[in-house]
Amino acid sequence: MRKEMIWFTSDMHLGHEKALDFTCRPWNQIDEMNEGIIANINEKVKENDELYILGDYSFKITALEAAALRKKIYCKKVHLVPGNHDKDWNNKLVQGTFIVEQPITVLKIDGRKYVLSHFPMADWQSMSHESIHLHGHIHSEGSLYNEMNRMQGLYRYDVGVDANGYSPVSMEEILAWFDGVECRGRVKWKDWVDETGDKRVRRKLAGL
Repeated sequence: MRKEMIWFTSDMHLGHEKALDFTCRPWNQIDEMNEGIIANINEKVKENDELYILGDYSFKITALEAAALRKKIYCKKVHLVPGNHDKDWNNKLVQGTFIVEQPITVLKIDGRKYVLSHFPMADWQSMSHESIHLHGHIHSEGSLYNEMNRMQGLYRYDVGVDANGYSPVSMEEILAWFDGVECRGRVKWKDWVDETGDKRVRRKLAGL
């Protein structure tokens, strides 16, 4: 018998017509996109699983319209970590649509921490102890961003639909992604200020 699973996704932007263009999504109409993303969720996430949406569930539609789309998702336990485009899901008209979480939510499962937020972070709780930071917001397309994190030993993963074939990704898949990867540990402040690779910054840092 299949055990219950935990899944993650983000940046669905249901109802947001411009999302068809700025992320090159494979649908021609917004209704097709809405139905396609929901169908992809229902194909993987079962009724008694748990699904965490890390922000930007919908945009440019009313809360009631967005709540109606939520009813098409089979999963009973859908958590929402708020993003910059999300509604007030504690409003009495739509209260109960989601299990609304804190902007930074920490899960501890089988001795490992998962730090969830909509926005990506350079440093996060228990980073040196192989905690995994899951986020959205940046709309990375394809696997390149996640591959670059893995290559550098950064346990950071974009769960957004654009980075994962417009489908949610399971906790098991994320663990397998980082299997055998040596954890880099905490990011040094010099790395934060040299993100662009600017030669002037490198010279300045070399002189410290």
